[in-house]
Amino acid sequence: MELQYGLNTLWVFVAGILVFFMQAGFALLEAGMSRQKNTVNILFKNFMDFGLGTVAYCMVGFGLMYGADKAGIVGSTLFLNPLGYDTAGTLSPAVFFFFQLMFCAATATIVSGAVAERTKFSSYLVFSFLISAIIYPVSAHWIWGGGWLAQMGFIDFAGSTAVHSAGGWSAMMGAILVGPRIGKYGADGKIKAFTPSNIFMACLGFFILWLAWYGFNPGSELAFDEHVLYTAITTTVAVAVGSIAALLLTWFRYGKPDLGLSMNGALGALVAITAGCKFVDLPGAACIGAIGAVAVIFSVELFDKVFRVDDPVGAISVHGMGGAVGTLCVGLFAVREVKVKGLFYGGGFEQLGYQAVGVLSVLTWCVVAGGIMFFVIKKTIGLRVHADEEIGGLDIAEHASEAYPEFVTRE
Repeated sequence: MELQYGLNTLWVFVAGILVFFMQAGFALLEAGMSRQKNTVNILFKNFMDFGLGTVAYCMVGFGLMYGADKAGIVGSTLFLNPLGYDTAGTLSPAVFFFFQLMFCAATATIVSGAVAERTKFSSYLVFSFLISAIIYPVSAHWIWGGGWLAQMGFIDFAGSTAVHSAGGWSAMMGAILVGPRIGKYGADGKIKAFTPSNIFMACLGFFILWLAWYGFNPGSELAFDEHVLYTAITTTVAVAVGSIAALLLTWFRYGKPDLGLSMNGALGALVAITAGCKFVDLPGAACIGAIGAVAVIFSVELFDKVFRVDDPVGAISVHGMGGAVGTLCVGLFAVREVKVKGLFYGGGFEQLGYQAVGVLSVLTWCVVAGGIMFFVIKKTIGLRVHADEEIGGLDIAEHASEAYPEFVTRE
């Protein structure tokens, strides 16, 4: 028993460190996919997400998420006491909090890319604190803290909806309320594609995120057992198939294979498999990876060309849409370690119905709560920088600094 306790604690601690490394992945990916005149600003936002998120989660968020359940809606204890959670002797309460904190920080960081290149630094910091303190913990309580979705039978093993969709839908509201970047959508209806400043940096960020996912998904077992390696394999199969699907789709649809969209497709596969990585077999994981990748690429087109929501890095599609699709797929492909199997394995529509309710409820919560918070920020301290500051670059305007002072170019 003592040996298992030690192994569980050690493994979850290592997994938490891997999830923390996602902050580096997000920072590099977002900075590389954006223009170089905003690099310092993007890196600074990712840098502050963790500091603000830690304080917010310690003070309020952890209690709302894992405190004693109140009416299935919200936690009501453990405020300012994140080490008081009862893990039933399976692992250290301290490492449990440490691991959950990394998930909270990842959720906040998702928002950064969608509102990049035109948002006030101070306004972003306010929202970063609020999503860590309120938005993420409340809906995550429904799923992981004993709330009404968990009681109903909703399944989200490692956070396709709890983490990724929560971040993605909140990011969507920010992108809508802050508006598109200057010059993105012309009066003639043409859409301008801003060239990424450093595709090497973005690709390195992608690989760091892929590596960190081996803490994100296997670590969510919260124990060192046979499921750890199994979830690592299903995760790998999903992203491998997803990367191929994204490559083929971009190649045939656009005439040339597109690295940026292919990386987003592969990330969509990772997000999609996160909900069901423990509960699906390998063919199911392959299908989920392909579905997630394809859905994300078409979603990027939808938000850009139809809805005209300017998302510089595709965060809304990768995390919002990818998380929703992957969560629904549990209702189709679940076959292991579940009470109700998925539709394609003879379980009927029951689990798919639970998944749909969960996806829609978290979408609604994040749209309403995130929309209200961004709206209040917009009407008080303001969301957007002045036009001349945006054109000149947020690095100079907000930080009096440049990432590439020797050869900076401006658009």
